[in-house]
Amino acid sequence: MNVLPWHKIELERLAGGKGRLPHALLVYGRHGIGKLLFARALAQALLCENPVSSGVACDRCSACGWFNSGNHPDFRLIEPRSEDEEGGEKKESVQIKIGQIRELADFINLSSHRGGPKVILIHPAEALNISAATGLLKSLEEPPAGTHFLLVAHRIHYLPPTIKSRCRQLVLLGPEPEAAIQWLRDQGVPEPALALAQTGNSPLLAQQLAGQDYWQQRDFLLHRIAERTFDPLMVAEQIRDYPVQHVVNWLQKWTFDLIFQKSLGKVRYNPDYAAQLTALSARIEPLSVLRFHRETVRLQRVINHPLNPRLFLERLLFDYGSLLEAGAGRVS
Repeated sequence: MNVLPWHKIELERLAGGKGRLPHALLVYGRHGIGKLLFARALAQALLCENPVSSGVACDRCSACGWFNSGNHPDFRLIEPRSEDEEGGEKKESVQIKIGQIRELADFINLSSHRGGPKVILIHPAEALNISAATGLLKSLEEPPAGTHFLLVAHRIHYLPPTIKSRCRQLVLLGPEPEAAIQWLRDQGVPEPALALAQTGNSPLLAQQLAGQDYWQQRDFLLHRIAERTFDPLMVAEQIRDYPVQHVVNWLQKWTFDLIFQKSLGKVRYNPDYAAQLTALSARIEPLSVLRFHRETVRLQRVINHPLNPRLFLERLLFDYGSLLEAGAGRVS
């Protein structure tokens, strides 16, 4: 059972009442708190042939062995599937498509291999495109007895109402910061409190930030944008090889902290730069920062690979520089 400690009680509650489980369960919550691990542990509990007294999987029977090796015949995991491109390269997909749902027809309608339940796990559920979501509706409405759908969503508001209405919904909460910091420390993550702050209290995302490039690049950029002599063109040249998604994310969190500091005297994402943010917040024009922050939020939702990263970064940093100049002019 590979479930995180802060979800153990909820897992035992559901696994202990398997007979009362709905045929379709939609698990949702903040990204990076362990929802997929939770859903997999629940799926394994349903398929386990010798569960322990609490109802969770034994991790010793043949069924658990097949599940852990990814070979259980009565389990299907549906996720966005990479596609072949010319030259034999793989293109990452962000959608679950109708063909993947149609492939479930035989699995759903035929008897299970082991004579027990069948489980279909869909992750992330919001990746279902319109055709795939429509094709899934009938199965969610009238599944054969013993068939369970587990849907995991990071952004439940992106799901069609027709899908949500056919599932029982379960919101999973993340851990308290102290518990998350201790867990990260146990995983060997350096500066766990800072890593947790960077991800908005999402411990699995914080664990993934262990690579040195992330922190070194972040520190370089934040030092530059905190300077009174900030030069957009020079900084754009210096960070031209940085992942664009990271740069937008760092600017989004930086401007959030500027607004937060200006309004409430607190910093959320960048506590190691609290002094610089406090000084900078005194000379900014709040409405300009808010507009820029909203633009970074919008870009996070749509950015993938810009055609010209250098020009993209120059424009973004020029816009940031403009709000600093507007603030300086107001103060003077």
